[in-house]
Amino acid sequence: MTRSNLIGGEMLNWSDLHPGDARPAAGGAAAGALLAATLQPSDNVLIAGPHAAELVRLVTSRAASVDLLVRSAPDAEELAEELPKGQIFCGSLDRFAADDTYDVVVALDGLERVVGPDTARFTWASALERLTGRLAPGGRFLLGAENAFGFERLVQPDITAALPRDEDWGRDVTDTAPAGLKPLQAALQTAGLAATQTYAAFPSLVEADVAFTQVEGFAAVVGARSFASRNEGPVLMDPYRLVLDSARAGLGLELAPAWYFVCGVETPEVLPEGAVPGGTGVLLEEHLMTALRCDDQAELRRVIPEYAAWGGAGAPDNVIVDGASYRLFGEAQEGDIVQHLVRFARRVLESGSRQPWPAAADPHTLTARLAAMAGITVPEREFTADEVVRPRGSAEQLQTVARLADELAHASARAILFEGTVSGIRRSRPYRVGHAVMNPARVIRRRLKRVLRKVRR
Repeated sequence: MTRSNLIGGEMLNWSDLHPGDARPAAGGAAAGALLAATLQPSDNVLIAGPHAAELVRLVTSRAASVDLLVRSAPDAEELAEELPKGQIFCGSLDRFAADDTYDVVVALDGLERVVGPDTARFTWASALERLTGRLAPGGRFLLGAENAFGFERLVQPDITAALPRDEDWGRDVTDTAPAGLKPLQAALQTAGLAATQTYAAFPSLVEADVAFTQVEGFAAVVGARSFASRNEGPVLMDPYRLVLDSARAGLGLELAPAWYFVCGVETPEVLPEGAVPGGTGVLLEEHLMTALRCDDQAELRRVIPEYAAWGGAGAPDNVIVDGASYRLFGEAQEGDIVQHLVRFARRVLESGSRQPWPAAADPHTLTARLAAMAGITVPEREFTADEVVRPRGSAEQLQTVARLADELAHASARAILFEGTVSGIRRSRPYRVGHAVMNPARVIRRRLKRVLRKVRR
């Protein structure tokens, strides 16, 4: 078992792998895929900062030698079991005085947690310079960073912003990474590092499921799904729609929850490879929502029968439409066409998107209208009576209230106009003359009918 080397500044009663009120160590499938694409069997590697145990195991299985630098004594003892070759240095980066150089330096957790609370002044830039100095000529550097103003801040209020966590005590409050993508890239250039790849990591730096160099097209859909799965409770904005709308505006990379910066090596554009479907086309759900918002019922009546005839192996949010052809976005889903349309109707209502039938404000009615376009009758047993689906985020709820209030105002104005028109007709001379002429005739007609009924009896 590898022994820990205490270098000073170690935290004896603190764990970054199993924290109480702090975020866990960096990990995730995307982090593992990035390491696998970067490492070579002959590499001498330094892992700086807290990384999940599975990442440490992956590095040790692919590299010739691995050294760890962690600030937590309990973590050092735990990770010693995972390190058959190399050394563990326990303490702060500013006390790390060894002269070794490395082919690869890995800091996917960022640089905020490479020092302890007794290091009062050691800036993020200083930490980057110290690690850069450990690189051998032609070495590779992998850096992670959280986005201080990303999607997370837009969908969830940070109610703990005024209360420092335990890991923040004793540190300079300005000792954080530069805020924003461009300042981070500039800091890397200042340190003599040129990022060959910059990834947007979703849903977070702690558990990066996927990472892309471009947040657009199907990659944006994958990122939106990952981010929405992490924010399933009450939110300020619908996280799924927020990511897609930002990607359309070209801001997906800048607003990503976290970034990976790769220096000195070319890596795949998508991590893990195959996480984003290839080919052309658009998500069927987006195509149908656009038709709903534009009141393009002709397009709905064309596409929905084609989708139903295709077989319905997936809900519209899992189907790609490319002209008149359809294919799955991911794995096949169980259920028939009605169940898939039910899911689509719920997602439409949860997104707060406009649809052309004001009366279709529940999943049953909206699904029945859509299914009828394909000649399908929706059974009532599929639904709960008077079921109400509210928009997902607070912003979408307010937008829906404003839209419904506007539609109600227009309907009221039309009713007032109609009532005024009818009242004007009733006051007109032709109407009064016609009423005076026709009313006696109606009375005589009704009396004749009564007399005839009596005669027939």
